Amino acid sequence: MPTLSSRQRAHLRRLAQPLKPVLHVGKEGVTDAAVRALADAFHTRELLKVRVLEAAPEPAKETGHALAARLDGTTVVQTIGRNVVLYRPDPDEPTLRLPR
Repeated sequence: MPTLSSRQRAHLRRLAQPLKPVLHVGKEGVTDAAVRALADAFHTRELLKVRVLEAAPEPAKETGHALAARLDGTTVVQTIGRNVVLYRPDPDEPTLRLPR
């Protein structure tokens, strides 16, 4: 997992605000299908928002960390309410430029 400074996290939070969730985690929790869907979404973007529904077996913070642990190189940027923001830089051509 890449380590982000507070300035980099703030930058990513600002970029993630207008994003719509690409995945909803429900009563099944973190499944293989959910992890595959996120892996596919990371092929086209570096910053994703995930919505953890009320019926999910774990809170949003734990769900976000479980997803990040199953996706190599992924970092939890923010958990606010039921939304989790995940970041994984593209290994070949990163499109998001982070402040130093």
